Amino acid sequence: MHSKELLKGTLQMIILKLLADEGKMYGYEITQKVKELSDGQMVLTEGALYPTLHKLEAEGLLVTEKVAMGKRIRKYYRLTETGQSSVLKKVDEFTNFIYMMSRVLQIKPAL
Repeated sequence: MHSKELLKGTLQMIILKLLADEGKMYGYEITQKVKELSDGQMVLTEGALYPTLHKLEAEGLLVTEKVAMGKRIRKYYRLTETGQSSVLKKVDEFTNFIYMMSRVLQIKPAL
């Protein structure tokens, strides 16, 4: 498990990258995919996920699509063109940050 501070600092990038890779996803699906990819070590709460999704939508990086699923309405999120270009920038920034931190801390990141 990682600290909430580390997760908070990377949550936007995680969401944007998942949506770039998967196309469109709904909230619960995002939480489950993160849990799967992290072997259960990273758990997104609704309290962290949905405010971040709403912020990304307000910034024009995401759009939503409501789909009826029986008696329920499911809200899917997908990237806008601006969101697509933002993903590449954020992943590149994070990659450079990891490289810089590994040098500063004199460690080799485990793969």
